[in-house]
Amino acid sequence: MERLLVRLCGSSRDEPFPLWEAGAVGHCFTQLGLSSLAHVLLALTSACYLGAPRYPGSLPSRSPGWRLRLVVSFLLSILPLLDLFPAAIPSNAVPGPLALEVLAGGVTAIAWITHCLALRALAQSHRRLSRGPLILALTALMPAPGMVLTLLWHCQHGTLLTPLQLAPLFRFCFVILQLTMLLAYFLGWAVPGGQTHLRSWASDDLLPEPQRPEVAEDGESWLSRFFYLWLAPLLARGARGQLRQPQDTCLLPYRLQTACLARLFRAHWRERAKLWLVLYGAFGQRYLALGLLKLAGTLLGFSGPLLLSLLVGFLENEREPLSQGILYTVGLAGGAVLGALLQNQYGYELKKVSLQIRGAVLGAIYHKTLHLGPDRPSVGEALNLLGTDSERLLNFANSFHEAWGLPLQLSITLYLLYQQVGLAFLGGLGLALLLVPLNKVIATRIMVKNKSMLQHKDARVKLMTELLRGIRVIKFCGWEQTLGSRVQKHRAKELQQLRVIKYLDAACVYLWAALPVVISIVIFITYVLMGHQLTATKVFTALALVGMLIFPLNNFPWVINGLLEAKVSLERLQHFLDLPDHNPQAYYSPDPPTEPGIVLELQEAIFSWDPTGTGLETFITHLKVKKGSLVGIVGKVGCGKSSLLAAISGELHRLSGQIAVAGLLEGFGLATQEPWIQFATIRDNILFGKAFDAHLYWKVLEACALHDDLAILPDGDLTEVGEKGVTLSGGQRARIALARAVYQENKLYLLDDPLAAVDADVANHLLHKCILGILGDTTRLLCTHRVEYLEKADVVLLLKSGRIIQAGPPSEILPLVQATPNAQSEDEQKTESAVASEAWKPEKESEEPKDLGPNASRLLQEEGKKEGAVAFQVYQAYWKAIGGGLSLAIIFFLLLMQGTRNAADWWLSHWISQLKRAENGSQELWHLTSQAPSVLSPQLLLFSPGGLFVPVAPWPKATPNNSLNVQYYLTVYGAIAGANSICTLLRAILFAAGILQAASTLHQRLLNRVLRAPVTFFDCTPTGRILNRFSSDVACADDSLPFVLNIVLAQAAGLLGLLVILGSGLPWLLLLLPPLGALYYSVQRHYRASSRELRRLGSLTLSPLYTHLSESLAGLSVIRAARAACRFEEENEKLLELNQRCQFAAHACLQWLDIRLQLMGATVVSAIAVIALIQHYQRLADPGLVGLSLSYALSLTGLLSGLVNSFTQTEAMMVSVERLEEYSCDLPSEPQGQKIQVEVNWLSQGHVEFRDVVLAYRPGLPNALDGVTFSILPGEKIGVVGRTGSGKSSLLLVLFRLVEPSAGCILLDGVDTSLLGLSALRSQLAIIPQDPFLFSGTVRENLDPLGRHEDEALWQALEECHLSEVIAPLGGLDGELSEGGRSLSLGQRQLLCLARALLTDAKILCIDEATASVDQKTDQLLQQTICNRFANKTVLTIAHRLNTILNSDRVLVLQAGRVAELDTPAALRSQPYSLFQQLLQSSQ
Repeated sequence: MERLLVRLCGSSRDEPFPLWEAGAVGHCFTQLGLSSLAHVLLALTSACYLGAPRYPGSLPSRSPGWRLRLVVSFLLSILPLLDLFPAAIPSNAVPGPLALEVLAGGVTAIAWITHCLALRALAQSHRRLSRGPLILALTALMPAPGMVLTLLWHCQHGTLLTPLQLAPLFRFCFVILQLTMLLAYFLGWAVPGGQTHLRSWASDDLLPEPQRPEVAEDGESWLSRFFYLWLAPLLARGARGQLRQPQDTCLLPYRLQTACLARLFRAHWRERAKLWLVLYGAFGQRYLALGLLKLAGTLLGFSGPLLLSLLVGFLENEREPLSQGILYTVGLAGGAVLGALLQNQYGYELKKVSLQIRGAVLGAIYHKTLHLGPDRPSVGEALNLLGTDSERLLNFANSFHEAWGLPLQLSITLYLLYQQVGLAFLGGLGLALLLVPLNKVIATRIMVKNKSMLQHKDARVKLMTELLRGIRVIKFCGWEQTLGSRVQKHRAKELQQLRVIKYLDAACVYLWAALPVVISIVIFITYVLMGHQLTATKVFTALALVGMLIFPLNNFPWVINGLLEAKVSLERLQHFLDLPDHNPQAYYSPDPPTEPGIVLELQEAIFSWDPTGTGLETFITHLKVKKGSLVGIVGKVGCGKSSLLAAISGELHRLSGQIAVAGLLEGFGLATQEPWIQFATIRDNILFGKAFDAHLYWKVLEACALHDDLAILPDGDLTEVGEKGVTLSGGQRARIALARAVYQENKLYLLDDPLAAVDADVANHLLHKCILGILGDTTRLLCTHRVEYLEKADVVLLLKSGRIIQAGPPSEILPLVQATPNAQSEDEQKTESAVASEAWKPEKESEEPKDLGPNASRLLQEEGKKEGAVAFQVYQAYWKAIGGGLSLAIIFFLLLMQGTRNAADWWLSHWISQLKRAENGSQELWHLTSQAPSVLSPQLLLFSPGGLFVPVAPWPKATPNNSLNVQYYLTVYGAIAGANSICTLLRAILFAAGILQAASTLHQRLLNRVLRAPVTFFDCTPTGRILNRFSSDVACADDSLPFVLNIVLAQAAGLLGLLVILGSGLPWLLLLLPPLGALYYSVQRHYRASSRELRRLGSLTLSPLYTHLSESLAGLSVIRAARAACRFEEENEKLLELNQRCQFAAHACLQWLDIRLQLMGATVVSAIAVIALIQHYQRLADPGLVGLSLSYALSLTGLLSGLVNSFTQTEAMMVSVERLEEYSCDLPSEPQGQKIQVEVNWLSQGHVEFRDVVLAYRPGLPNALDGVTFSILPGEKIGVVGRTGSGKSSLLLVLFRLVEPSAGCILLDGVDTSLLGLSALRSQLAIIPQDPFLFSGTVRENLDPLGRHEDEALWQALEECHLSEVIAPLGGLDGELSEGGRSLSLGQRQLLCLARALLTDAKILCIDEATASVDQKTDQLLQQTICNRFANKTVLTIAHRLNTILNSDRVLVLQAGRVAELDTPAALRSQPYSLFQQLLQSSQ
């Protein structure tokens, strides 16, 4: 290198690169050090912006500033080339040799050409409205000092003095011209970029327009991509606390957008294709290409130790030329920087591929959900696929490259170890390899337990889903503890499997954590027994290499575990994706019906819910439905009415025959028996994605009798309703679902008993205004038990056991199913009905629906999100969940483990100091292996002289070559190692026990608090939001958090041990720690501000995905009938995109931190190496101290980087604990106290008294009950009637204290219910709810959840409810019911709930529309059963079929939350204008 400099600069050998010549700065230094280096930086920086994104068809900016800079850059690229002509003319006044001028001129020309092209690209990008990147302008001005010094050189050497020489004069002018152009460039940059969007340069690229988030990464320069400069706006928002919602994050790059991923996935998906092959086809090539980055990064990892060893050797040998030292230093710094960049980019690109896979898989899960056939998983299983399995599948992406990268690293390390200790390394390697089969057994066992744990988790989440859906009934019946204990049983089984997994994990951790010391002992004993003498070089280099050997061995079990977990989840996802699809093309006949006027035709068609046909079949020999006709479908409970409509809409298996539908592509208008309502406004529910047509919308509201209901609601039709419409009455839900079907304007309507849940007056209105009115020209199939409304049907079908046994006009069929003939003539009905409606209906509101604006109160509140650092209370809560004593024990043994490991290293150093006391000054430096295996870095010092500790006074008579002394030292070393092994084992076991205790405690507290929450909480909280806690957050607290926490504790202990040894051995090195610590702290603080919020936003955006999936599964038949699947898929894509944005931003921020921490470490190492070179050059270097400094700089920075990374991940994971604690501590709770003590059977008579009871569901809403006062005598039978929304169901809510009254009191047998405990109150009341609640389990568990009755009593109850014939084929009392009792019809479910009530001993029974979905004959039998079984009990019956309450002792008529009438049925009927009489007349 010296010779090259001598030739290039024309200097002497003594001073090849002169800094100062003849009283001025050396020209060679000016050209090479100032000018060329500055232009190289300019070229590199400019090259980074060559890829700036152009807008399609855009022209360069017309701004004068941009134009001036472009022109100046172009001219500055030409001037250096022109300058070469005068430089070639021989002259004494030319500054330097021609070669130097050509080199400098060429570099300058290339730099400015590159800069000109970069400016042109930027002028066509979004930056054209600004000045462009500040760094580009600064590097463009960097050559100025070199030009000024050249100008001064000309002045000092008399270029302008006579006689003038042409060549120097031209060169002088060129320099002035270049400086002038640089000034013009600066002026061009100072001019604003455009006429609009004026922004200061300081804010440029940092403050994007608030309404338009920046696009991540796409079109950014190489510099920006490598160092994540594009993240600056996001991090700035995080630092300012402005990351409050998902929309505050940057937009996804194009390749990560969900629509793009969906298209790519479907392009490779084929029917029953293997999921892994599809993912490989879509993303495999890019993923495999990342292996090259991994390979390069792994190999560069070994460059650090090797170059460090060479550098220390150079410092020892004073004869080597300086150029060698410079090369080693540049290599060390370059290798560190390049290695950091490669490893960082590998991690970043790997996460991008993982997010692509995640987006594609989650999209595929939802797409499959919308196209599922009749065989469907439970909501809990589907949510686990979405939350748990999709995440575990991504473990493969992380583990596959490690699976070959770790063996490669192992092989290289073994080779280097062989170089040090020869064949002695085989002893240690043999020990390590012996553990591989053991590890294989452990890994296999973990996989089996994992599979089992996921099954129990599925069952738990499934039961939790059912429990949340039926929470009202559970609270009515007081079953919170019973069903809560069932959830806890599933949780206990799940934890039992988790316990085995965690203890097996602890065994893995112990084996690999204790391994380094054990392997070291085996290697050293073998080496001594082979006749060799231990030296410092051999011992400490071997220790360093054993540390590197442990890293791949330690990580390999986790890699295998990740692959096995991914395999389990892949199989579960594959099973789900292989479920049969709903295929309309195969299901329906391709040809339209045979006759033109026929809309629907079935020929010899057999349908079943079961693909094998083992269940109840629906067999239709021949059915034709004419266009525009009204077809009534009647029959007993469970005869197959709903199944027939499901068969027509394609929701059953078609086993044989044909079904032809005209206009199939237009879909059906479907109103299901259980109305499906979305968590949205009433208007959104009715529009269902269709454009708003005010005239049609008003007609639909009028036809479905919704005007009066909307007038009561606070926001009219913009009022939000809870999930499944829980905040609405049953009649309102039914009418909104009907309105949705009507608004779609289909030609074929399938109406499954929409009249069951409404009172007689509203039912009459719906029949005439809707079914016969607005739908009069359409084809309608109407299932109903209220056969009086089928008199105007064109055809009535009578079903029995899934077959049409008779079809004909209503006059023939209805007498066969009517319980009692009509009492009045049609004329009388019409006249009196008109009078009734005139007296009963409130005055209509204005014709168009009122738009009350967006400021009215909302039901659905945005999910709360904590801000700022995770509170200390969260860590405290986790500490308490583990247990104070157990937590202290874990930390104690962790410190002991680290202490014994450091003691072992110290003892070894003492031993070597005794062996080589005479050569103590030239002992080789060793690198501590005391850090945790998880953070071991390959950058370890292999060869470096210098002592570590102050020599310890020798033991008496200790001579190095004495074999007894060798035995003595090995014995002590082995004893310390044994103690370390025991501490490691105890620490691993205690940690596993602690996290299992925490997992159990956190879930128990969460479940207890959720079950105690009031009904109003569930009304305004989507189920998905709650399930997110029980699924994702619980999974994180069970598994992800302990894994990262384990690493943090190990690293913190490792850092503590390292600092203790540094402080004792080299106190002066501790002076570097404060500035280094301050720098690290500032970087990670800036990062953590955004990281926490992004993690929270990630959890926040997951809940809507859960809610959307569960809601879609519940309403699948409606979505498909309305042909709305595409719209729902688009909504899912938007929700997924928001979640992906948060996930992507969180990981990009992590990589932003990682590259900065690694570069800081590389900078520290490089700085020490450069200082060492300068000291060596001045003959001041101490090789031992320099080697020590470099060694500890490497280990300290690596350890601190790992600690910051893992602590930040821990904090992010603690967000899950924070969210669990938020529900465990902050949820509102039902009153738990009991102000008075009562006996167990305190309610002995059944007297009920309401005194001025007022109820408002939320502040600002009108009173649902407004001063209700009445008294019911013991044993009295009371019928409760009133228009939909009059307060009938609210009466029961306040009686059971599901909602606390705003004023007034309720007395039961003279006891004020507000003074009682909830369990004491509800245990004495019984209810048959409007919505039947069944959970997955046996018939026995559903009938008798508390397990109080014998089988004989259960069968008797089933017999009395006419269910014994239905239950027996299912397997009797031990027969399994599917989720929500889906295997039974709605009527059969209501009967099962009635049977449950027959078993009660309560003195007060409430019946809320319990037989609405039962045919009239069965209803009559049931009413008789109820009269007989509850003869001596007080019964309150809410009924829309008024004939069911005509035998009541009295009738309570409610209107607008007030008691309108209360008297005997006979007395009320005798009053011609009583509200009850009017209702009765309109129902007949």
